[in-house]
Amino acid sequence: MARITLRQLLDHAAEHSYGVPAFNINNMEQGLAILEAAKATDSPVIIQASRGARTYANDIMLAKMMEALELMYPQIPICIHQDHGNNVATCLSAIQSGFTSVMMDGSLKEDAKSPADYDYNVRITRQVSELAHMVGASVEGELGCLGSLETGHGEAEDGHGFEGKLDRSMLLTDPDEALRFVADTKVDALAVAIGTSHGAYKFTRKPTGDVLAMNVIEAIHKKLPNTHIVMHGSSSVPEEWQAVFNAHGGKMRETYGVPVEEIVRGIKMGVRKINIDTDLRLAGTAEFRRIAATSTSEFDPRKFLKPAMDAMAKVCRERFDAFGTAGQAGKIKVIPMSEMAKLYAKGVLDPKINVAKAA
Repeated sequence: MARITLRQLLDHAAEHSYGVPAFNINNMEQGLAILEAAKATDSPVIIQASRGARTYANDIMLAKMMEALELMYPQIPICIHQDHGNNVATCLSAIQSGFTSVMMDGSLKEDAKSPADYDYNVRITRQVSELAHMVGASVEGELGCLGSLETGHGEAEDGHGFEGKLDRSMLLTDPDEALRFVADTKVDALAVAIGTSHGAYKFTRKPTGDVLAMNVIEAIHKKLPNTHIVMHGSSSVPEEWQAVFNAHGGKMRETYGVPVEEIVRGIKMGVRKINIDTDLRLAGTAEFRRIAATSTSEFDPRKFLKPAMDAMAKVCRERFDAFGTAGQAGKIKVIPMSEMAKLYAKGVLDPKINVAKAA
């Protein structure tokens, strides 16, 4: 099978009422763990790289790694996505490197730290949509700023995240504004702010409606029933992996992530893409700590990396099963980006039209 665009994948997910986890990667081991889990569960997958990951691994290495994963797992539709692009150049360079989808995060200015106003967000996101659609790539936009409703602060990751404290209204996406934003930018998917944040320290207690505003997703879905909603900062920070991490020398303070059951609830309300990074980092490094503590003479990095890959794959399988992604890969006939570009050019890719039916 081939690389798939985000638009086609999420159209399929909407048609069959499932969600797709989007796993961040930096290296080969993460890629192999994710694809092994996808193969085991017959799941399509979104692999995404942040600007920090692209700096760490280098675009050439990432591009060749993606090619290798395609060859090794030909039965799996793989969407390769740029996470949190900060300007037009970042998004276009990702497409040049083989990404089939990009996120233009215009909720923040180019410094990726300062909140932007609506007009700036629309202007830059619309520009990326126009250019990306010319070559068939998909575009995700964001409205509202990711950050904690408990503290009003964001959690910067890979240099991305606002600085200081924001008013609660800026931390929640306005449904009416979302309706205008999608019409003004022509994005294929919309990331919304509901109180989630990057990193492990999302909530100090199991989140309820006052800090995890799932009602906002419900309201947006009612106004935009055909728009694919994206949940960022949606790692669940599993207690089992926190326990392994802390039992072997780690010092992670008590924290709570986004419960899987809340994500499943969101999928029923139009959530199609769920961003997950911390869960794989935590599971992998917990295994590193366990091996280091229990096999103190071990120095072969493979003896650390293989258990870490198995741990990450376990998390991926659990998410594929919970989100209804499992069993969907074989049902998808991938449409090439060149054909997607023709559909965009004809103007037939209105959000109300399924890509497969338009083709």
